[in-house]
Amino acid sequence: MRAARLIKMVLLLQSRPAMTAAELARELEVSERTVTRDAQALSEAGVPVYAERGRAGGYRLVGGYRTRLTGLGRGEAEALFLSGVPEALREMGLADVASAARLKVSAALTPSLRDAPRAVAQRFHLDAPAWFREPRTPALLPVIADAVRDDRRVRARYRRGEREVERELEPYGLVLKAGVWYLCARVRGDGGGAWRTYRIDRFVGAEDLGDRFGRDEEFDLPGFWAGQAERFARSILRTEVVVRLSEAGVRALPHVVDPVAARDALATAGEADDRGRVTVTLGVESQDVAHAQLTALGAEAEVIAPESLRKRFAEDAARLAELYRPV
Repeated sequence: MRAARLIKMVLLLQSRPAMTAAELARELEVSERTVTRDAQALSEAGVPVYAERGRAGGYRLVGGYRTRLTGLGRGEAEALFLSGVPEALREMGLADVASAARLKVSAALTPSLRDAPRAVAQRFHLDAPAWFREPRTPALLPVIADAVRDDRRVRARYRRGEREVERELEPYGLVLKAGVWYLCARVRGDGGGAWRTYRIDRFVGAEDLGDRFGRDEEFDLPGFWAGQAERFARSILRTEVVVRLSEAGVRALPHVVDPVAARDALATAGEADDRGRVTVTLGVESQDVAHAQLTALGAEAEVIAPESLRKRFAEDAARLAELYRPV
């Protein structure tokens, strides 16, 4: 295990000019003290790891040192071929490039690993779009993808309701969510440097401005997307309903409503009553949406408020009782 960690440490230092002990500790999932010991062990083994002290210090490899420890194990080779998303690459116009890269990697594998691409293709397949939705590739996706890869500014026009809006964007990253492509970008000019997320299928025009922008290296695409997704989920929960849930209802709630809404609702639960039911306040998009979602819980959920929604469920119950009364 330590040998694998030492190899990873060398490869990390090869890929960057320098790394602090804290950065290495985070990447290697060890303590900074362990990083210090590992660096000493590498130095004693003849790997020229140099440590610079001070605020701007860190670890670096001296003299452009390059390791030849690049052999792949079977698990690593299979993970490499699994990491591609074929449909996404095709939609971004990268299918040919990805195919060439896979051929080159395959040719470099040892004979015992040559079957790795076929083995993983026979065992795993990613189908990104949601059910009951015909996947459509946005016409402007390849243009946006090129700009994202090369850090080039774009002037984009997109639909906002019934009108079109034009913005100058610094395109930072692409996200494919349930078959829908999104662009995470920083708005220039009137946008004042604000970060925004755009659905690419709403773009009606995109012009590559040709010049590159200085990328903020602190930008974290997965973290940014997670924050945006949670804020969006909460922004549409404009109505509250009070629901009494059985134990089974508590377990099922995250499967019938938005996970963020379920988590927030269950955090409001008080002590269970004498029937083992707890009362929660649930955020929903509307009463119509709440009716559709909570119907799936049947008798495991009792709507307490608002009265109009409770009345609606009572009417449903009456119709069901009439429908299923003994013949």
